[in-house]
Amino acid sequence: MASLKMTISCFFFLQILLFSLSSFAQTNAQELEVGFYDNTCPKAELIVKQTVFNTIKKTPTLGAPLLRMFFHDCFVRGCEGSVLLELKNKQDEKNAIPNLTLRGFDIIDNVKAALEKECPGIVSCSDVLALVSRDAMVALNGPSWEVETGRRDGVVTNINEARANLPSPFDNITSLITQFQAKGLDKKDLVVLSGGHTIGNGHCPQITNRLYNFTGKGDSDPNLDTEYAVKLRKKCKPTDTTTALEMDPGSFKTFDESYFNLVSQRRGLFQSDAALLDDQETKSYVLKHMNSDEYSTFFKDFGVSMVKMGRIGVLTGRVGEVRKNCRMVN
Repeated sequence: MASLKMTISCFFFLQILLFSLSSFAQTNAQELEVGFYDNTCPKAELIVKQTVFNTIKKTPTLGAPLLRMFFHDCFVRGCEGSVLLELKNKQDEKNAIPNLTLRGFDIIDNVKAALEKECPGIVSCSDVLALVSRDAMVALNGPSWEVETGRRDGVVTNINEARANLPSPFDNITSLITQFQAKGLDKKDLVVLSGGHTIGNGHCPQITNRLYNFTGKGDSDPNLDTEYAVKLRKKCKPTDTTTALEMDPGSFKTFDESYFNLVSQRRGLFQSDAALLDDQETKSYVLKHMNSDEYSTFFKDFGVSMVKMGRIGVLTGRVGEVRKNCRMVN
């Protein structure tokens, strides 16, 4: 009986703890606002936009990594800039395998340096990430949305947390849904944010198993279009670790809806792309947005989901700090 009471007590304690943590995160998110720097650094968003547009004009392939960087930041400890921190022992998020292909950290440094020159100690690195991800998409003819700001920066980064929290290109639909729900994101957010794969590249190691040994019997993934698999095998040999592959062949530098056409044709590059057809709700969205037209809601939906993701685990008020250098704590 005592054991039962203890079990019940622990259960209710856990429920209260989870509710408290959820309430804390929600309260912090409510402290974000559009135009947070209007009075303290009026030119902040213009400075970010100009730097990003100049960068994307010269190197459009940086758009996808800059978007991905914000995603990878928010899914580990929340949107508080921990993905930018560097530790001497290399046990930081940057050195986790999923983050080794991230690029554009120097762009974040350039934006931050310009902001520090304009208004020292005001704009956080985590807000820089949020603003950069939006402006990079606009520069690629993609959607725009109002970015909520007011985040402060975290002071902790841990390689193991990145390994544990970042979704994988090998994930099935059940795993993806679970991971997104743990961050307060639903099925629609999952499929909408996956639409970000309309830009950027993947690499051969992320699909080798789909091409050569999917079930351990030297076979290919039956959910991958056979003709497309043949083309991919010509580009990716079993031991290839470096070759880049366009996520959206033919328009990987332009933000559009063609990703959903590819997924519907079983030509999504990753297993996680193909998995979107394994749930009725995510599949329905894919099929609805197969062909771009004036009635499509994808661009609007993408902005909504980005704002929602940008609220994950934020630090506001007096929690955290505003880093002077995004690579290290003050």
